Amino acid sequence: MTRYKSANLDTGVIAFETDDDEIKVKFRDGSVYLYTAKSAGAVAIAEMKALAKKGVGLTTYINQHVRDRYQSKLN
Repeated sequence: MTRYKSANLDTGVIAFETDDDEIKVKFRDGSVYLYTAKSAGAVAIAEMKALAKKGVGLTTYINQHVRDRYQSKLN
């Protein structure tokens, strides 16, 4: 996984991994969630990938837009 480079040290997201139509997100508590185009929508996945690469806004986006729309909890 790639370390999430947020300037906010209190962010919930600490790492991510992307694939064509999905993103895995690792949170500070160690949990890892898989969000897919099927579970969260293609537009949401594209936005999450862009925010992850920027290193800003991903935690807020998840909380406000896709919170429980993950495909599975991996860890």
